[in-house]
Amino acid sequence: MRRAADANSENSKRMPANINERRPRWQCPLSTHLSPWPVLPSDRLRRLRGRAMISPMNIILIAFLAAQVGAATTPNSRSYPAGVGRCQTDRAQLLMLSQREFDQNLRGGWRELAARPGCEVFAADLIRDYRAAHGVSDGILFWHEGQLRAEGGQTAEAILLFERSRKGLDDAFGWNAYVDATIAFLRRDRRALLAAREALARTPRPVDFNPHDPEGRPLHIGWPPNFEAVDGLVRCFGRTYSEAYGVTCRPANNHVSRPKRYVSRRH
Repeated sequence: MRRAADANSENSKRMPANINERRPRWQCPLSTHLSPWPVLPSDRLRRLRGRAMISPMNIILIAFLAAQVGAATTPNSRSYPAGVGRCQTDRAQLLMLSQREFDQNLRGGWRELAARPGCEVFAADLIRDYRAAHGVSDGILFWHEGQLRAEGGQTAEAILLFERSRKGLDDAFGWNAYVDATIAFLRRDRRALLAAREALARTPRPVDFNPHDPEGRPLHIGWPPNFEAVDGLVRCFGRTYSEAYGVTCRPANNHVSRPKRYVSRRH
């Protein structure tokens, strides 16, 4: 009995107070090291369990999901403004029309869409799509699309389209001077606008000048064509294109009874 007690006393002297002291981790009992993390006191574990612990990887994941949700709910910068329901139309049917019906029908084609308030850019896109679908490079379509974009506030795009509407050496009706005047108005260049007006006024009248509307009825238009529109740009210089192009800015004695919007033509 004494030998056994001495053995137990000797073992207790050699055994450290903490059973895990001076042992490699792999030698420690499984009950005390279930993970590679240090063993924490029980009171500290209780405090940590009461907290919402988020790892760095979870933070990255949450940020990514939030960005995806934000992208899905952010309006497209190229989208149309509110109230676009009024601008809906049968585009497929309109794109199948002949160019005469699409462009020169004063009560149909793109004009019916453009006459709706706030639908100018929609009508401009319709003309753009018509040109692309039919491979049309007629300058009058560039011009009408440019007018619509100018009314819709797309001034830079309108100027580029107006430039593409110019005529060549066969410009016998002062069309290019009219283009110059309109571009000068959009650029807020009064001097260039007045110079273009003078150039348009000097355009000689052809002997066979006899304009007609799309239905074949004669149009009583003073010479040179579009001169009253340029006068309106001069009288209302500094206003929006929509205001200056309207009949209210044109001299009353030169006003011709015809549809208000987009009836300027190349003859």
